[in-house]
Amino acid sequence: MAIKGTATDRKKVNSSQDYELYHVAEKMGVSIQQVTGAKRATGSNDRKVIEKYISDKKKSS
Repeated sequence: MAIKGTATDRKKVNSSQDYELYHVAEKMGVSIQQVTGAKRATGSNDRKVIEKYISDKKKSS
């Protein structure tokens, strides 16, 4: 069971964990505030959803 829980946890972005926000921000080349905004805008804490939202925003800018 622990393996499944770990894999599931890696798919999520926890806003209360600064290092998780920092990791996504560094990976996507944006600020931590933009990651938090993407999380709010999508209503999801799923890493793929947030990264897709950010990449789509970067393309439209």
